[in-house]
Amino acid sequence: MRLRLATWNINSVRPRGALIGRMVDEIAPDVLCLQEIKCQTGEFPQDMFEALGFNHFRIAGQKGWHGVAIASRLPIEDAPPLDVCREGHARSVGATVAGIEIQNFYIPAGGDVADPAVNPKFAHKLDFFARLTADMARRDPKAPLIVTGDLNVAPGEFDVWNHRHMSKVVSHTPVEVAAMAALQASLDFIDLTREATPEPEKLASWWSYRAADFRASNRGLRLDHILASPGLRQAAFATGRAESRVHDDVRGWEKPSDHAPVTADFQI
Repeated sequence: MRLRLATWNINSVRPRGALIGRMVDEIAPDVLCLQEIKCQTGEFPQDMFEALGFNHFRIAGQKGWHGVAIASRLPIEDAPPLDVCREGHARSVGATVAGIEIQNFYIPAGGDVADPAVNPKFAHKLDFFARLTADMARRDPKAPLIVTGDLNVAPGEFDVWNHRHMSKVVSHTPVEVAAMAALQASLDFIDLTREATPEPEKLASWWSYRAADFRASNRGLRLDHILASPGLRQAAFATGRAESRVHDDVRGWEKPSDHAPVTADFQI
């Protein structure tokens, strides 16, 4: 059977009911990994998702900020909790679906100054990556594992609108790109969206609200990722290629998040 996983920084879940409903109707995910739900665990609108066919949940909420959730059409089992956020924020939630461990993250954006010595938010971001990378390095690469979410790094030259300019801006600085590369190398993760759309084609999943027309300004960044362990290569490439894409049309719908959903398909 096909399992379609979607990751989406929803930028506050409760006001986005119509947007989520349309997305589910048109894109048909089986597992939906959300970031920045911006509500406490008990405030998550499970009834809204149940009406859309999602009856299984893992939620890590926080008052007013952050928060992550996994909603699934298929039954969920627990996955190992990860100690990756030194500040204790609700930025990580895991679940096992159809034998696949899914770890969903909202990694800190890092503030405006790319210097951990003077910017605690940037130091937190780098520490988060270091902890996550160390955990992944201890894993069995043959085990089916997905690391996904808003990882808040655009890792490649063609994942930003202007490489030279963005190399000086938090999200694409050399130290962040190196941290992302170390995470990918820790378990030889497969960047499924880039496998499906190789460089030099540009890809983005986030566009600022500051632009009235995000396509006209075209200053996007690819911050949202689906990384698969080698143990999922056969499932991810069952058709002969990776089936993964950014649904950038969703960014243009009414009352959108500033992020577009990203999907990947697996044959399980």
